[in-house]
Amino acid sequence: MRWSFARWAAVCVPLVLLIGFVSGRSVPAGSDNAWYVALQKPSVNPPDWAFPVAWSIIYICMGLAVAIVLNARGARGRWPAVALFAVEIALLFAWQPLFFGAHRIAASTALIAAILLVGIVVTLLFGRVRSGAAWLMVPLLVWVGFAGVLCWRIGQLNPDAERLAPGASTSQML
Repeated sequence: MRWSFARWAAVCVPLVLLIGFVSGRSVPAGSDNAWYVALQKPSVNPPDWAFPVAWSIIYICMGLAVAIVLNARGARGRWPAVALFAVEIALLFAWQPLFFGAHRIAASTALIAAILLVGIVVTLLFGRVRSGAAWLMVPLLVWVGFAGVLCWRIGQLNPDAERLAPGASTSQML
């Protein structure tokens, strides 16, 4: 069966949003996380409401990007690009529990660097398949770069952050 772009988008966008939602609800975050509230944050730290808005937009763009690539039947490099995109999603899924749950700022910063590096490669591979897909990955790269700076600065401002409170071991999933 040949799928149209609309069908790919109807599957990919909700799926990527769902994965992001599950990751976001895996541990308490933002003002729902006492450890995070106790941290000193850099002056450029966005308000709590900005994170779900930004990530929703990013995940929609990512879902559309992978749908474009999946719809590019016969394009060279299509499947390796999609496989690396899956790695990108897995890395993104791991960040929130590592930062908000385990309180591992240095490890979280290193993970963000890996997310950014893999994201750049995914963007380049998507660009070889369809340039529009690559452009849809740019918001992820910008936000992850910014998040990396935030995470690094939080680590600098809070050298003993791991000892502020016990790790969150409960999920917010119902």
